[in-house]
Amino acid sequence: MKRDFIHITDFTGEEIHQTLNLAAKVKRSIKNGERFLPLRYKTMAMIFAKPSTRTRVSFETGMEQLGGHAIFLGPNDIGIGKREAIKDIARVISRYDDIIMARLFDHEHIKELAEYSSVPVINGLTDFNHPCQIMADIMTIQEHRGDLNDLKVAFIGDGNNVAHSWINLAARLSMHFAIATPEGFEPDTEVVKKAREEGLSKIDVVRDPEEAVEDADIIYTDVWASMGEEDQAAEKKKKFQNYQISKELLKRAKDNYYVMHCLPAHRGEEITDKVMESKRSIVFDEAENRMHAQKAIILKLMEIEY
Repeated sequence: MKRDFIHITDFTGEEIHQTLNLAAKVKRSIKNGERFLPLRYKTMAMIFAKPSTRTRVSFETGMEQLGGHAIFLGPNDIGIGKREAIKDIARVISRYDDIIMARLFDHEHIKELAEYSSVPVINGLTDFNHPCQIMADIMTIQEHRGDLNDLKVAFIGDGNNVAHSWINLAARLSMHFAIATPEGFEPDTEVVKKAREEGLSKIDVVRDPEEAVEDADIIYTDVWASMGEEDQAAEKKKKFQNYQISKELLKRAKDNYYVMHCLPAHRGEEITDKVMESKRSIVFDEAENRMHAQKAIILKLMEIEY
């Protein structure tokens, strides 16, 4: 029975750990110059409604490193949800390719794509969530800390798609997740409610960034205005001006804290240049691990040994 990766919660906690271990194994083999090609003759269709640097390069390169091939389908190639019915696109492409990755605006579109596809579908991002990013994030945290025990993550900024996936992760792995955001920009209440009901993690939604960062291991941020919200950028800049990760704010965190950002970063807005370039920043390790985590997700969904 085919499986998809649309939300972090599509994997159990045990499966998340298995996938992280597989990602680490795949990364080690690449770093050691070993080449295994388990995806030889396999193809991935990459559907993009939203353009991206990291998502395209990481998936395309990852498929190539595993011996497979990725086909880029940009906004003008398909026009998903406009030119042709999504259920028709899903059924046609899944007869050509072995797996589909889609980076879309509307979350309902990825759900419909997965429903009608006969091959696994990976969510490369929607306006609602971003599960591949969070798999890369937690992989990076495990690399640097050595474990995920007694983890506190402070998210400073908009309760957006990345925040939703962090909260979904908290429904599968034990942690203290605190998000500081202005009034009106909180994460989806149903997402928070469901994660709290799992009883694994403490989840706080607060106004004060200093409160969220207090004794945090990880301080995380994202752009204030996401792609597609350009018309809101000026207003959000005013609302979020006190939600910047700065050296001053980081004094509240644990001594051995790490700073993360899913990129692209607007330096001088949600994060200062000094923090981005500091020794405690693991932003570019995090960016690299997108590729390794995604390779592990592909292998797991396709049930291919590595």
